Amino acid sequence: MRQEHEYRVTAWWSSGRSGLAKSDSALNAIHFTAPPEFGGLEGRWTPEELLLSALSGCYTTTFRVIAGYAKFLFADLEVAVKGVIHKLDSGYGFREVTIQPKLTILREDDRKRALDLLNHAKQLCLVARALAVKQKFEPKIEIGQVSSATNGR
Repeated sequence: MRQEHEYRVTAWWSSGRSGLAKSDSALNAIHFTAPPEFGGLEGRWTPEELLLSALSGCYTTTFRVIAGYAKFLFADLEVAVKGVIHKLDSGYGFREVTIQPKLTILREDDRKRALDLLNHAKQLCLVARALAVKQKFEPKIEIGQVSSATNGR
């Protein structure tokens, strides 16, 4: 396996109060908006929910891989993630994120091992670890015409 992997997602404002995000590896784009409490549309993903979804999905896939290596059989895994944002002097920010894995095991004797594997998955989840990573910022500005998608913001 290679030592480094790169992933890329591009987002753009499509029209009105919504945008699209597209991954290089997925066929379908995701429609997103700001949260309704900040003027966004109902019924669309928000960046905050996408972040929590990434954390939930990463934890789930990390646990599956760890359980596979450990030859640990389980019946089901459901991972809920809850994030709470609050007002700061500099704007809004996440106050806390809670990961709530619910693992269904096959035997009571596996309870301790299951908890150890759940904790290990938390330590190895790339998205959880990325939340504290240094961010690079590389802005680019171009001159062009106003499109109908951005007109009238």
